[in-house]
Amino acid sequence: MQKPVTLDRRSLLRLAAATPLLASPLAAAAAKATDGLEVIAEGLLFPEGPIAMKDGSIVLVEMRARTLTRIDAKGKRTVLAELGGGPNGAAIGPDGAVYVANNGGAWGWTEGVTNMPGPPPAVYNGGSIQRVDLATGKVTTLYDRCDGRLLTGPNDLVFDGHGGFWFTCYGQTDNEVRRLGGLYYARADGSQITRWRSAQYSPNGVGLPPDGKVVYMADCMQGRLYAYDLSAPGVLATREIPNDPTAQGRVIATLTGYQWLDSLKLQADGAICVATLFNGGVTTFQPDGRYVHRTLPDAVTTNLVFGGADLRDVWITGSSSGILYKTRWPKPGLKLAHYA
Repeated sequence: MQKPVTLDRRSLLRLAAATPLLASPLAAAAAKATDGLEVIAEGLLFPEGPIAMKDGSIVLVEMRARTLTRIDAKGKRTVLAELGGGPNGAAIGPDGAVYVANNGGAWGWTEGVTNMPGPPPAVYNGGSIQRVDLATGKVTTLYDRCDGRLLTGPNDLVFDGHGGFWFTCYGQTDNEVRRLGGLYYARADGSQITRWRSAQYSPNGVGLPPDGKVVYMADCMQGRLYAYDLSAPGVLATREIPNDPTAQGRVIATLTGYQWLDSLKLQADGAICVATLFNGGVTTFQPDGRYVHRTLPDAVTTNLVFGGADLRDVWITGSSSGILYKTRWPKPGLKLAHYA
């Protein structure tokens, strides 16, 4: 009898990167319902930024397709808007529109491989925060600069219920020189944007706890989760002090080994659920630094969203396989500020 072959996450990722999109063994393997997972949709082009809608559908971005897309309960895909650039994160705002963190095409795509980023573009002119009217599909650029400087790789965003939202800029690289990212707060009406932290290595997921007293930020490539204390909505308790580690936020935890942290959502009890790359799955952190990991089939698990009547349904984006998963979560998610 032949012994079964076991692939680690890095091997799976290399397999994904070397396999044609329409005939991917990785996608086929990931498509099988595993550990309570249900496959809602397949063939998506790097899905990210899922939003649970009131009608039971999921609205998400497809980064490689450059679209805002609706997936209904049966998996039917409908394009809502053409966004251009590299749509990365999405959230419902106070006016019922979808707000998108668009990285502006911070990296290219390698043709013929499974949904994996390729080399950087020859010219990069920054990204933007976009507003999409769901009734008309009209796309408006809300912000593309802060204090006259381009937004470098807008990545994820979260609304606070006070008319504004926190968002991250991931930064961008030409594979030799890296432009650093930051943590920002902006008003949904386009009237104000503030860079609260600059010179951050690779800011990614961002979220707010039930009491709204801190903002969490995941630094992707460092595998590190930070907490920044707030003195008021949209205001960090400490100002930025260059090269002062005390101004960089409290470290909740840093993952060991080669693991990157992506987008995040919170549970109602305050735990922070962060999509995890290469050790594909979701890592759930307690505010005191303890964490547990749930492994998922896709090595590039990028985002999740809670929904359903009890907020225990979870939709998860498997970006390298192009799959939107659904499963039940042990604990309910935190209700977001806005729904549509």
